[in-house]
Amino acid sequence: MPELPEVEVTKQGISPYLVDNIVTDLIVRNASLRWPVPEIAKQIIGQTITAVRRRAKYLLIDTAAGTTIVHLGMSGSLRILPVNSPVEKHDHIDLVLASGKILRYNDPRRFGAWLWSELPEQAHPLLSKLGPEPLEAGFHPQYLVDALKHKKKAIKLCLMDNHIVVGVGNIYANEALFAAGVHPQTEAGKVDAERITILVAEVKQILARAIEQGGTTLKDFTNADGKPGYFAQKLHVYGRGGETCTHCGQLLSEVRVGQRATVFCSICQQR
Repeated sequence: MPELPEVEVTKQGISPYLVDNIVTDLIVRNASLRWPVPEIAKQIIGQTITAVRRRAKYLLIDTAAGTTIVHLGMSGSLRILPVNSPVEKHDHIDLVLASGKILRYNDPRRFGAWLWSELPEQAHPLLSKLGPEPLEAGFHPQYLVDALKHKKKAIKLCLMDNHIVVGVGNIYANEALFAAGVHPQTEAGKVDAERITILVAEVKQILARAIEQGGTTLKDFTNADGKPGYFAQKLHVYGRGGETCTHCGQLLSEVRVGQRATVFCSICQQR
């Protein structure tokens, strides 16, 4: 599933082709996504795209009339292609631009979303209760200490809770906890402030590094030009259960935390 770095890489890839371009058509071949695709065409055709933004794992395509909200779901991807490019299986939506390019949405599992909103971002039900962005100033050690105070849930579950901090999905939560030396099943409220400070720094560093390297390609993700991300080559624990720890040589353990595969080193992550 695309996580924050993959969505950010997608945003960076499509923005130069969309911003200041006029939408000439919207072709919806299959409206049966996670939620039915609403009638967006009347609102967006003829509009100039003023910005492409990311909030958590949502892409926001702004025009004066409103915002198209796109979520990639489990297997969605966006590509910039020439108009009249051959349609392939699972190519569900084309946003056609006056430049002669299209933004094409492909989604084999159809668990993504294309929605329309005329509400301010902070008023939209999908966006209004999201926590701070992990790469912005609002996500800092004291914030996380306060947010986790008295929390009895496992620290990994809290790190993946979008009400606490957005976009730290399963891959990067595994990696950040390993880098910070924090056991993923530790009760969140019992992680001390010193370790929280390290964890916040590692979350920021790992996400930033993943964005620089084009995201993580495991099964489905490719960026806007069809190229894979290379951060998977740098993974220390995710997907490596039963292999040796890159730091100490201990065999890595794998458990389920909140129904998600969780890999850790019992030697390096004792806190």
